[in-house]
Formats: sequence, C-alpha cells, structure tokens
Amino acid sequence: MGALSPWHIILIAIVALLLFGPNKLPELGRGFGKMFREFKDATNGNGGNNTSDDQPVPARKEINPAEVTNTEAGQVHK
Repeated sequence: MGALSPWHIILIAIVALLLFGPNKLPELGRGFGKMFREFKDATNGNGGNNTSDDQPVPARKEINPAEVTNTEAGQVHK
C-alpha cells in the first residue's frame, strides 16, 4: 500500500461531507488545525506562546436582585 491517491482523498471528502454536513465541516477543520498546532508547539517546546484563543474569558458577575442599590437615595435594599 502506498500513499493516498486523489481518488481516495475525494472519497474521504465525500464521506465526511455526508456524515457531518457542510455547516459542521469548517468547525471540525478549525478544531483539527488548532489541535495539530498545539501538538506541534508542545513538541517543539513553544508551549508558552500566547494567542487570542488562549486568553481566559472573564467571569460574569452574578447580580442578586435582593441587593440592588438605589442610586438616587444611596440606599441598599435587602
């Protein structure tokens, strides 16, 4: 068995299109690309580079309606 021929690649692409659909394929491609990029960086020792995807998302502050302040009177309602 040798390398994949163009017919094999076309057949794999058609099966992937039928399995996942045209809307899901770009998302899967991005996921595989990110996975391979992280693997390559880890094997090369470049694990410390920061990209926008690696930045943590700040947590949203939960607001308790019982502790809403009245800005006009300067009072806290509990």
